[in-house]
Amino acid sequence: MFKHLLLLTDGSQASLAAIQKSIQFAKETQAKVTGVHVLPEFHSLLTYELAMPEATKEEFDKDSQAQAAKFLAVIESAAKEAGVACDTAYVTSDHPYEAIIKMAKDKGCDLIAMASHGRKGVRGFLLGSETQKVLAHSQVPVLVFR
Repeated sequence: MFKHLLLLTDGSQASLAAIQKSIQFAKETQAKVTGVHVLPEFHSLLTYELAMPEATKEEFDKDSQAQAAKFLAVIESAAKEAGVACDTAYVTSDHPYEAIIKMAKDKGCDLIAMASHGRKGVRGFLLGSETQKVLAHSQVPVLVFR
């Protein structure tokens, strides 16, 4: 059975629901969890308008890391309450699905648990689906919550 779940969070309502269900699953199977949040890379914007200040990389990193800590604290709290062993981490990548798959491999996870936002049609096509990309490329089984 599964002994180490990689549990993704993006702070959305869908991921919050997936966290609760995944922690319960981990408790029932006596698995441990590693909570992960993927941060976007910093991309500097060139602007001609003085009224539109550009965020510095340091500010962006600080804000992103604070947001990651907030999202990951939800996983830590749920795991602690359920008595499930938990570790958390964040990683920076412009290709979240690649970072997720690499993290699962590096941490020795045997299941990736994540939410699907259920985007359809043009919106789903244009925005893409990180969940779909993980499903298509992962060697590790993926449990998707809708």
